[in-house]
Amino acid sequence: MTTEAEDAFRAELKRWRDVRGRSQSALAREVGYGPSYVSKVEGGTQRPSEAFALAADRVLQAGGSITHAHRELSGGRGAVPRQQASEPGAPHESSLIVRHEDTRLHFDGTVYRATQRRELYNDSPDPITRYLIRISVDRYPGDPERSNEHYRANPLTWEEIDLTATVDGEPIGWRVQHDRDAFKELWLLFENAHGRYPLYPGESVWLEYSYTVGADKWGTWFQRAVRLPTERLSVQLDFPSALAPKVWGTETTMTAAALPFRTAITRTEGPGRTLFAWSTDDPPLHARYRLEWKFRSSNTEEETTDTMTATASEKMRSVGMVQEGDAILEKPARRFTLPDEAEDARRVVAELGSAAERAAEVHVFGKGMGVAAPQIGIDRAAAIVRTPEGETLTLLNPRIIEESTETDEQYEGCLSFFDVRGMVPRPMAISVEHQDIDGTVRITMFEQGMARLVAHEVDHLHGLLYRARMRPGVEPIPVSQYKGTGSQWQYGGGK
Repeated sequence: MTTEAEDAFRAELKRWRDVRGRSQSALAREVGYGPSYVSKVEGGTQRPSEAFALAADRVLQAGGSITHAHRELSGGRGAVPRQQASEPGAPHESSLIVRHEDTRLHFDGTVYRATQRRELYNDSPDPITRYLIRISVDRYPGDPERSNEHYRANPLTWEEIDLTATVDGEPIGWRVQHDRDAFKELWLLFENAHGRYPLYPGESVWLEYSYTVGADKWGTWFQRAVRLPTERLSVQLDFPSALAPKVWGTETTMTAAALPFRTAITRTEGPGRTLFAWSTDDPPLHARYRLEWKFRSSNTEEETTDTMTATASEKMRSVGMVQEGDAILEKPARRFTLPDEAEDARRVVAELGSAAERAAEVHVFGKGMGVAAPQIGIDRAAAIVRTPEGETLTLLNPRIIEESTETDEQYEGCLSFFDVRGMVPRPMAISVEHQDIDGTVRITMFEQGMARLVAHEVDHLHGLLYRARMRPGVEPIPVSQYKGTGSQWQYGGGK
């Protein structure tokens, strides 16, 4: 079993390989290691050496993030020479602290304007003269092929971004590092035509930058990833009230688990505007916090449907659940190649967590609930299951490899045809083979209610709805006749 620090190192290495467009073999050549070494490091069977971490950080221009992850892996032992890990003037991620990161996202109905402010503290013996930032958009998260096609036809341009940046109110310039259709990376330079403004050891400074992206390219989500030691993280979303916005949030961990925010999002109404605010103190390194929103559009079916009289299935359709009859529910989902597609898997899991949050807004799930990727229109083998106690299980590439001979028969509901409930026989226990985000294969045993929940979602990933599991001649009943809403399944033995 790998540790969280090991998972974090591999994720950081893979992320920077992706950003720089390096294959495992290409990276191996540049750092002077064999291709199998890099493959084993990312697969979790080879512990990376400090020399490898230094070389990978230098080749991938990671600004110290890979070496910092290696120090975390080594329990803080083995200080990394700064001149080896990064270029002069660049912050070394193990010695830069974010005392407060505050983000404000303003939407006027056509474009988004993001303003990010960070109070940076230099805890190193060297002055810092620049800071790396990234502007990344994804119109269709969880569906990278569709997003890539969209941005090839509609690339993000520097003209529309209209970037501005300051250090303690003083305008500064920048130097482009990478320029791609949906991804921009650049160094903010702590200088302008009138002077230089380095961040000296023991000092702090407020760095602020803003940029604009049109609604056709943004996507209705915003994510903050904790890459540096951070003391406080806060986000404010500012939307037109006329759009009747709804906002929810999920935290995605390095293991790909998607959890609801641990602290509440507050809502404040003002003249024509609705503000949503969220914050957390001392967020853990490598955590990802994702806020998503939904607008009520005047030309959608949702606005014309009276929510008080909408059927259960209409409510699920309104929160993005694909309904019975769609071909995606009738075919096996595509498996992930892990860890190569780890980032794709994380995006899909984040989408599943968001879908679960939306569903929970319109229905109480006393028995727990699950969502499979095909149910939100994504043809990938991923699902999440939430227990009645609120714990979340993530399933990647799952398949049932063993079932108990003992079965029971209880009512189930499905978010893809939620107007009925069906009496479905299921094994009392199942063993499921599934994968971690790093590709590790695991076998987990589930019993009783969890076995039923998991089996239901695994069926979805194999193109089966619960109707196919019902006994011949037995039909689902209307939800109006079902008496078990909001309660748990019943098992003998006091369980």
